[in-house]
Amino acid sequence: MTLQRRSLLALAAGALGPSAALLSTGVRAAGAYPDHALRWIVAYPAAGGSDFLARQLAPQMARQMGQAIVIDNRPGAAGIIGTEAASKAPGDGYTLLTGDNGAMVYHTALYKSLPYNPADFVPIGFMASFPLILVVNPNAGFANAAQFLETVKRNPGKYSYASPGAGSPHHLAMELLKQRTGSFIVHVPYRGTAPAMQDVMTDQVPIMVIDSAAGLAQIRSGKLKALAVLTKHRIALLPDVPTLAEVGGAPLKDFEAIAWQGLFAPRGTPPDIAARLTAEMHQAILTPDVKARLEAFGLEVTPGDGPHLAAFIQKETAFWHALIKERHLSLD
Repeated sequence: MTLQRRSLLALAAGALGPSAALLSTGVRAAGAYPDHALRWIVAYPAAGGSDFLARQLAPQMARQMGQAIVIDNRPGAAGIIGTEAASKAPGDGYTLLTGDNGAMVYHTALYKSLPYNPADFVPIGFMASFPLILVVNPNAGFANAAQFLETVKRNPGKYSYASPGAGSPHHLAMELLKQRTGSFIVHVPYRGTAPAMQDVMTDQVPIMVIDSAAGLAQIRSGKLKALAVLTKHRIALLPDVPTLAEVGGAPLKDFEAIAWQGLFAPRGTPPDIAARLTAEMHQAILTPDVKARLEAFGLEVTPGDGPHLAAFIQKETAFWHALIKERHLSLD
C-alpha cells in the first residue's frame, strides 16, 4: 500500500472509529467491505462525457479496492431513468451513481414530480467539472465577446442559440447570460450535443454554449469560434479565451456556469463505507495518469468530500431554482 493510499484511508478511518480503521490497515474480517463487485450507474449513454469520467475512475478504484466495478449505463429522460434506478438500490455500498446538475439540482425545479428525490442519495464527493464555453460559427460576424454582447442586446430576437436540450447546463447558462444582460436570444433545443454542434458548425444556428469535452477539438480546428469561457477564471486548455466577467462589465461580474459531476450512493449507505468510497475516489482521480487523461479530455479535476458536495448542491439549488422560476422554465 502506497503512502498516499495509507494517508487517505487513515483520514477516513480516524473520523469514523475502529471499523473504518480496520479497513484502512488492510486487515479484513469475514464479510469486510467490499467482498464482491460494485455497480456504477451512469444515467447517460456510453461514449459521452459522463461515461468517460466513470470509465477512467472505475478501473483505478477497482485496483485499489480489490473488487471489480461494473459500469451500468442507464440513459434516458435527461438522466432520470438511471437516477431512479440508483435510488431504489440498497444502501450497502455496492451501488454508485454519477450525479450532476440536472439530476441533483435542476430537475426538482423543472419537473412537477420526479420518481426520486436528491435526498435519496448520500453524497460521496465532487469529482470534476466540464467548463462551459460560449461559441459561435466563425462566419456569424462576431469578432469577440464584447461585440457579441453588444450586438445581441441591440437586436432582440434576431439571433438564436442551440443547446443539447432544454434543461441542460448549456441551456441554463445561456438563460443566465440573457437574464444578466437583458438580451433576448431564441432557444433552439436539440436532442444531444452532436446535432446541436453540427448545426452551429454549418451555420444553421449561429450561437451555442458548449462544454470543453465536446467542443475543444472543434475550437482548436477553427470550426467553432470561442468567445468566452463561463467560468470565473480562464481555463488552462484555452488560456487566450477571456471570461465573461472580463468583457461584460458589472452585469457579468462573478458570472459562473459549469457542468459538474459528483459521486453518490443510495441513502442508508453506512458512514464508514461512504468515507471509504470518498477516500478511494480521491486517490483514483488524483492518480497522475488518470488525472492527465481527464484533463486532456477537457475536464477540470476538483475532488471534494461528501459534506463539501452536499453544501455545494444546497447553494446551487438556491441559485438555479431562483433563475428557473424567474425565467418561467418547465419541462412538464
